[in-house]
Amino acid sequence: MKKQIVTLTAIAALSVGAATTASASSSYTVQSGDTLWEISQDKNVSVESLKGLNNLSSDLILPNQELKVDGQASSETKADNSTYTVKSGDTLFKIASAHGISLDSLISWNGVSGHLIYPGEQLVVKGGTAVAEKAPAKTAAAPAPAKSAAPAPAPASAPAEKAPAAASTQSGKTMTVSATAYTAYCAGCSGTTATGIDLRSNPNQKVIAVDPSVIPLGSKVWVEGYGEAIAGDTGGAIKGNKIDVFIPSQGEALQWGRKNITIKVLN
Repeated sequence: MKKQIVTLTAIAALSVGAATTASASSSYTVQSGDTLWEISQDKNVSVESLKGLNNLSSDLILPNQELKVDGQASSETKADNSTYTVKSGDTLFKIASAHGISLDSLISWNGVSGHLIYPGEQLVVKGGTAVAEKAPAKTAAAPAPAKSAAPAPAPASAPAEKAPAAASTQSGKTMTVSATAYTAYCAGCSGTTATGIDLRSNPNQKVIAVDPSVIPLGSKVWVEGYGEAIAGDTGGAIKGNKIDVFIPSQGEALQWGRKNITIKVLN
């Protein structure tokens, strides 16, 4: 009788352990540098299954994101996924990629002028319609100064004051930069850009690394000898008027070398 009780206890313990293991293996926490393809290979599931299980509309995943890697794809969607609340560090390009929509659609649906967004701001990310750009807040006009006697002329030796230079806008700005090239398989490269673009899975994507203080991330940029690209990456040596163009082939990247070219920020 005692022997039977011990056996039943052991079976119960094994069952609990198996349930715990099954539960632990049904999800995965995304690590820095992970891609959906790498996770699918490690967990022996397809990329499409991963996207279905986690209601993903694109291949974009973020570090510390919890993914289901086992079970049936859910046909349910979140109660309200038509809007998104901007968080600190977000860019329009990052938000558009995460929701599987184009940057132009996101800008059009929300009437965004330029790329300036603020934490806490609500953006339409699904099923939107084009709206007019948001006009800047108007300020009350200052009252006209009362007329007074003409001021005395300045001394002949006093130099005339220079008018302040008008601030230039980034959009439509043309500049000359020093350009180098890189690949998705360079030493120490993960193949995923600073904005989450998987260059190994998308070798034909036109992407350049920029200094965000000069060219905002997510901007469309025309690059001489390269074409229209997304400013979607950064680099430790990319400071000031320097860019790094993504080229899939190492031979073509070496052939590009370093050159001074003209670029134009389109938006």
